[in-house]
Amino acid sequence: MVFICWNLMGCLKSVPVQYRKMDPPLVWLLLIPCFHLIWNFFVYLRLPASYQACFAATGKGDGSDCGRSIGLAYAICSACCLIPFLNYLAGPAAIVLLIIFLVKVNGYKKLVGSEAPPSAVPPSQPVV
Repeated sequence: MVFICWNLMGCLKSVPVQYRKMDPPLVWLLLIPCFHLIWNFFVYLRLPASYQACFAATGKGDGSDCGRSIGLAYAICSACCLIPFLNYLAGPAAIVLLIIFLVKVNGYKKLVGSEAPPSAVPPSQPVV
């Protein structure tokens, strides 16, 4: 779980500050027992919303929901793991959805990281 929190925090840090829907260190609240069942709904919905805001402003992205539906499905499956007998279906589904979500947001992290901020672009110099 520590690796997942570290990975999600890195994804949030890749989004420019003005487009973030939550602060990256808040991801670590997922380590609190029982509270993480509620906090999943915040983290796994706000991270895609941050990517959507960033892509809407920059014109990049593929026009999808940036993994929001997968994150919501994961949060629901994770909460359903508390229900006896349903946990046999919800547990494996949650693991698969989590892996898909992490792969998807890491792809968006690379897409956001591939664009250079305007201040980092060196000015063009005349050829002498």
